Amino acid sequence: MGQEILPPSGGDDDNIQPVDLKAALEQRYLAYALSTIMHRALPDVRDGLKPVHRRIVYAMNEMGLRPTSAFRKCAKIVGEVMGNYHPHGDQSIYDALARLAQDFSQRYTLVNGQGNFGNIDGDSPAAMRYTESKMTAVSELLLEGIDQDAVDFRDTYDESNSEPTVLPGAFPNLLANGSSGIAVGMATSIPSHNAHELCDAALHLIKHPDATVEKLVEFIPGPDFPTGGIIIDSRDSIIESYRTGRGGFRVRAKWQTEDLGRGGYQIVITEIPFQVQKSRLIEKIAELLIARKLPLLEDIRDESAEDIRVVLVPKTRSVDPTILMESMFKLTELESRFPLNMNVLSMGRIPRVMALNEVLKEWLDHRREVLQRRSRFRLAAIDRRLEILGGLLIAYLNIDEVIRIIREEDEPKPVMMARWDLTDIQVEAILNMRLRALRKLEEFEIRKEFDELTKEKSEIEALLASDDKQWQTVAWEIGEVKKKFAKATEVGRRRTQFADAPEADEEAIQQAMIEKEPITVVISEKGWIRALKGHIADTATLTFKEGDGLKIAFPAQTTDKILIVTTGGKAFTLGGDKLPGGRGHGEPLRIIVDMDNDQAVLTAFVHDPSRKQLIVSTAGNGFVVAEAELVANTRKGKQIMNVALPEETQLLVPVGGDHVAVVGENRKLLVFPLAQVPEMSRGKGVRLQRYKDGGISDVRCFAISDGLVWEDSAGRTFTKNKDELAEWLSDRATAGRTVPKGFPRSGKFAG
Repeated sequence: MGQEILPPSGGDDDNIQPVDLKAALEQRYLAYALSTIMHRALPDVRDGLKPVHRRIVYAMNEMGLRPTSAFRKCAKIVGEVMGNYHPHGDQSIYDALARLAQDFSQRYTLVNGQGNFGNIDGDSPAAMRYTESKMTAVSELLLEGIDQDAVDFRDTYDESNSEPTVLPGAFPNLLANGSSGIAVGMATSIPSHNAHELCDAALHLIKHPDATVEKLVEFIPGPDFPTGGIIIDSRDSIIESYRTGRGGFRVRAKWQTEDLGRGGYQIVITEIPFQVQKSRLIEKIAELLIARKLPLLEDIRDESAEDIRVVLVPKTRSVDPTILMESMFKLTELESRFPLNMNVLSMGRIPRVMALNEVLKEWLDHRREVLQRRSRFRLAAIDRRLEILGGLLIAYLNIDEVIRIIREEDEPKPVMMARWDLTDIQVEAILNMRLRALRKLEEFEIRKEFDELTKEKSEIEALLASDDKQWQTVAWEIGEVKKKFAKATEVGRRRTQFADAPEADEEAIQQAMIEKEPITVVISEKGWIRALKGHIADTATLTFKEGDGLKIAFPAQTTDKILIVTTGGKAFTLGGDKLPGGRGHGEPLRIIVDMDNDQAVLTAFVHDPSRKQLIVSTAGNGFVVAEAELVANTRKGKQIMNVALPEETQLLVPVGGDHVAVVGENRKLLVFPLAQVPEMSRGKGVRLQRYKDGGISDVRCFAISDGLVWEDSAGRTFTKNKDELAEWLSDRATAGRTVPKGFPRSGKFAG
């Protein structure tokens, strides 16, 4: 015990070095993070590819799998990629390869697949031993010039081969196909776009290098997803996303109504948002249907074959299709948001979030650099060929002498070099020349080729000397790509449309998402709330906790808003469908809303936006408030009447008629015109009746032409008409006079 533990002796104890664990971990984690960012998750801005995709495309090129050649087994391709370039799992390589062949994942596929490569329902591709593939025209464009020193190469992982660090990228792949990936501490998410529009924007950028994002959005109005759909974002929001490189796009399914005759219809969905699995989407909708969260929907059917066709059957023919679809968009993935985070490797090295114009600019700069490198490569090849042709011409002019030297000299090479001042390469070409090339015609062809190459050389030198000519050539190349992927072609047509979300009544949409059922809302004296199914007429059968009793009960519907007003002058709103069920005693209101402990429930009722209420405090102050002002959207509620203890909010009565009758605890009655009470959304109110001591007992709004009606404790009804009320009629805030004979002892208008 207590003995120091030493590492086992291996004879090299001198090499043991103590290392700070924190520093070692930081260093290793940073190396891992950089490796993930650079070599796995983020695409290069120039060719829009991550290393695995670049290696797949390059390996297919090396295997000769051109668009015009035969298909090869994917297992063969994956083995080639894994063995030569990408020492990772075969399944991850195959997943990446399969994705490049899916026309519902890639806007412009890089791989032409034969066999089962998965589908939009989320089914996986068949195993790689069954599927076959080759390159598409897009891959060819990305590789154009790869064998002409267009890009840098580096050693592969085992240094037995070399691979390109980036592809020449004649196709604007980053934006055309988009990308998504999660690195360490950063992520990328780029939607696909229309190649025709990208080429238009790039051509504009060549002419106007300082073009703003706003200008470029005229050419590129927004993403173009493989699965179509409709983008419902405003132009300003799209511009802002492209300017900052961060944002998102709201994409909705494309739908239309089909007339079934006799006023009936069904809704057919033909396009769904990008990256939404159709089978999962339908499952979710079916679950909501069973849970009765979609009361306007009767049924959903998937009638898809090659194209998407999802049929929604409304509950009745009177259902508004727009409101039905708006409720579906709110609850399901028929509307989804595709995030934009243009985080890419700038210059192939620096991860940063770039704006739309910066991404296009870097691609154009790369295209120009590729052009320069290809031109220099061609220039070097021309120089080598001209050198050989120069030697061949000398040989023709002195053909007899050449033949003599070859026949007579043991070492003809140095003799010829000395005789005509030729280079090693030239003499080698002369010595390798075939006898049949000695005919007269060959000399003429050599001269012709010499002249043509000389002309081409001067053109390339002029190109390399002029920035304008270089940009003209880049523009011409982009124009050729644009022709190939023009909107007039099937592959180039825009799939995603733009539209504003239809103006639908929010209230109606909320209602559409709730199954309409009758309920009875019950609130106890101690503030417990519950909702019983159906309309219960006899509340005497209700049970409560010991020491508790019924405060208020009223019929409602699950689609109703229930307003609750407290003695502290606060209003709370609860949805009829959100109330606790009728089993047991319900739940305390204080758990559901932020109600103060020193406040109690004054009253509760079903919200009617067309109604107004007269709210009155114990001190006799009051004002008229529109019921719409009582609606609170948060659990904190809304302060309507400003009261401070011991004063409380005491009465809330519906406004109707043209006069107000108010009775004090001193049994004095006052009647005055309703117009004298102001309408406010919040406040303390004005004095309704003046008291020496005590406060208000009851208040009622009525039409003076109908007279003031009250009931005594025995249930008898009394009515005082306008003339009989003359002595009580006065202005607001006066004392009033003692109540007339027959007025209930309770001081309330309803005995």
